[in-house]
Amino acid sequence: MAYWLLKSEPDAFSWDDLVAKGAKGEPWTGVRNFTARNNMKAMKIGDRGFFYHSNIGKEVVGICEVIALAHPDPTDDTGKWQCVDVRAVEPLPRPVTLEDVKANPRLSEMSLVKSFRLSVQPVANAEWAEVCRMGGLAKQKPASKKPAKRT
Repeated sequence: MAYWLLKSEPDAFSWDDLVAKGAKGEPWTGVRNFTARNNMKAMKIGDRGFFYHSNIGKEVVGICEVIALAHPDPTDDTGKWQCVDVRAVEPLPRPVTLEDVKANPRLSEMSLVKSFRLSVQPVANAEWAEVCRMGGLAKQKPASKKPAKRT
Protein backbone atom coordinates (compact mmCIF):
# COMPACT_ATOMS: atom_id res chain seq x y z
CA MET A 1 0.00 0.00 0.00
CA ALA A 2 1.21 3.49 -0.85
CA TYR A 3 0.34 6.70 0.95
CA TRP A 4 -0.66 10.07 -0.45
CA LEU A 5 -1.85 13.53 0.52
CA LEU A 6 -4.78 15.06 -1.36
CA LYS A 7 -5.55 18.75 -0.98
CA SER A 8 -8.92 20.40 -1.26
CA GLU A 9 -10.15 23.87 -0.43
CA PRO A 10 -12.78 23.22 2.25
CA ASP A 11 -15.11 25.91 0.89
CA ALA A 12 -15.15 24.01 -2.46
CA PHE A 13 -15.09 20.38 -1.22
CA SER A 14 -14.46 19.59 2.43
CA TRP A 15 -13.81 16.51 4.52
CA ASP A 16 -17.46 16.63 5.61
CA ASP A 17 -18.49 16.61 1.94
CA LEU A 18 -16.46 13.44 1.34
CA VAL A 19 -17.90 11.81 4.47
CA ALA A 20 -21.41 12.63 3.21
CA LYS A 21 -20.68 10.69 -0.03
CA GLY A 22 -20.45 7.48 2.01
CA ALA A 23 -19.06 4.23 0.61
CA LYS A 24 -19.59 5.32 -3.01
CA GLY A 25 -16.98 8.03 -2.53
CA GLU A 26 -16.24 10.77 -5.01
CA PRO A 27 -14.00 11.30 -8.05
CA TRP A 28 -11.03 13.55 -7.16
CA THR A 29 -11.65 15.91 -10.07
CA GLY A 30 -10.21 19.21 -11.16
CA VAL A 31 -6.49 18.45 -10.86
CA ARG A 32 -4.66 20.34 -13.61
CA ASN A 33 -1.02 19.68 -12.80
CA PHE A 34 0.89 16.95 -14.64
CA THR A 35 2.86 15.78 -11.60
CA ALA A 36 -0.31 15.54 -9.49
CA ARG A 37 -2.07 13.71 -12.34
CA ASN A 38 0.81 11.27 -12.63
CA ASN A 39 0.64 10.67 -8.88
CA MET A 40 -3.02 9.70 -9.29
CA LYS A 41 -2.12 7.41 -12.19
CA ALA A 42 0.30 5.63 -9.82
CA MET A 43 -2.37 5.05 -7.16
CA LYS A 44 -3.73 1.58 -6.52
CA ILE A 45 -7.07 0.55 -5.06
CA GLY A 46 -6.69 0.45 -1.30
CA ASP A 47 -3.97 3.11 -1.12
CA ARG A 48 -4.58 5.59 1.69
CA GLY A 49 -4.38 9.35 1.62
CA PHE A 50 -4.46 12.22 4.01
CA PHE A 51 -7.31 14.63 3.30
CA TYR A 52 -5.79 18.09 3.63
CA HIS A 53 -7.78 21.31 3.88
CA SER A 54 -5.78 23.88 1.92
CA ASN A 55 -6.09 27.67 2.08
CA ILE A 56 -8.63 27.61 4.92
CA GLY A 57 -7.31 25.70 7.92
CA LYS A 58 -4.19 24.28 6.26
CA GLU A 59 -4.44 21.00 8.10
CA VAL A 60 -4.70 17.25 7.68
CA VAL A 61 -8.22 16.41 8.85
CA GLY A 62 -8.90 12.84 7.76
CA ILE A 63 -7.89 9.68 5.96
CA CYS A 64 -9.35 8.60 2.66
CA GLU A 65 -8.94 5.46 0.55
CA VAL A 66 -8.59 5.03 -3.21
CA ILE A 67 -11.58 3.01 -4.46
CA ALA A 68 -11.20 3.42 -8.25
CA LEU A 69 -8.09 3.61 -10.40
CA ALA A 70 -7.24 6.62 -12.54
CA HIS A 71 -9.86 7.29 -15.20
CA PRO A 72 -10.83 10.28 -17.36
CA ASP A 73 -11.75 13.32 -15.28
CA PRO A 74 -15.39 14.09 -16.08
CA THR A 75 -14.73 17.83 -15.59
CA ASP A 76 -12.10 17.86 -18.37
CA ASP A 77 -13.04 18.51 -22.00
CA THR A 78 -9.49 18.03 -23.34
CA GLY A 79 -9.01 14.36 -22.46
CA LYS A 80 -5.61 15.08 -20.83
CA TRP A 81 -6.63 14.86 -17.20
CA GLN A 82 -7.47 11.91 -15.01
CA CYS A 83 -8.76 11.36 -11.51
CA VAL A 84 -9.20 8.57 -8.98
CA ASP A 85 -12.22 7.95 -6.77
CA VAL A 86 -11.78 8.14 -3.01
CA ARG A 87 -13.94 7.52 0.04
CA ALA A 88 -13.61 8.76 3.60
CA VAL A 89 -12.14 6.26 6.06
CA GLU A 90 -11.85 8.17 9.33
CA PRO A 91 -11.23 11.64 10.70
CA LEU A 92 -8.10 12.50 12.61
CA PRO A 93 -8.96 12.93 16.30
CA ARG A 94 -6.68 16.00 16.25
CA PRO A 95 -6.13 17.85 12.95
CA VAL A 96 -2.44 18.24 12.08
CA THR A 97 -1.68 21.76 10.89
CA LEU A 98 0.88 22.78 8.31
CA GLU A 99 2.61 24.66 11.11
CA ASP A 100 2.84 21.43 13.13
CA VAL A 101 4.25 19.54 10.14
CA LYS A 102 6.87 22.21 9.46
CA ALA A 103 7.88 22.26 13.14
CA ASN A 104 8.51 18.49 13.23
CA PRO A 105 12.08 17.59 12.17
CA ARG A 106 10.90 14.07 11.25
CA LEU A 107 8.76 15.66 8.51
CA SER A 108 11.33 18.10 7.10
CA GLU A 109 11.57 16.20 3.81
CA MET A 110 7.81 15.72 3.41
CA SER A 111 6.43 16.90 0.09
CA LEU A 112 3.94 19.07 2.00
CA VAL A 113 6.95 21.05 3.25
CA LYS A 114 9.07 20.91 0.08
CA SER A 115 6.39 21.05 -2.67
CA PHE A 116 3.53 22.58 -0.72
CA ARG A 117 1.65 23.73 -3.84
CA LEU A 118 1.26 20.24 -5.31
CA SER A 119 -2.36 19.12 -4.87
CA VAL A 120 -1.73 15.35 -4.92
CA GLN A 121 1.55 14.22 -3.44
CA PRO A 122 3.24 11.05 -2.17
CA VAL A 123 3.79 10.46 1.54
CA ALA A 124 6.61 8.20 2.76
CA ASN A 125 5.75 5.39 5.19
CA ALA A 126 7.59 7.06 8.09
CA GLU A 127 5.87 10.38 7.34
CA TRP A 128 2.49 8.65 7.30
CA ALA A 129 3.13 7.05 10.67
CA GLU A 130 4.33 10.33 12.19
CA VAL A 131 1.36 12.40 10.97
CA CYS A 132 -1.01 9.66 12.19
CA ARG A 133 0.71 9.75 15.58
CA MET A 134 0.47 13.55 15.71
CA GLY A 135 -3.21 13.34 14.78
CA GLY A 136 -4.02 10.86 17.54
CA LEU A 137 -4.10 7.66 15.46
CA ALA A 138 -1.57 5.35 17.06
CA LYS A 139 -2.21 2.50 14.62
CA GLN A 140 -3.75 2.86 11.21
CA LYS A 141 -6.28 0.19 10.19
CA PRO A 142 -5.49 -1.80 7.03
CA ALA A 143 -7.30 -0.95 3.81
CA SER A 144 -10.62 -2.65 3.23
CA LYS A 145 -10.47 -6.09 1.63
CA LYS A 146 -13.25 -5.38 -0.88
CA PRO A 147 -13.07 -1.76 -2.06
CA ALA A 148 -16.08 -0.31 -3.84
CA LYS A 149 -15.94 -0.39 -7.63
CA ARG A 150 -16.60 2.56 -9.86
CA THR A 151 -19.83 2.30 -11.82
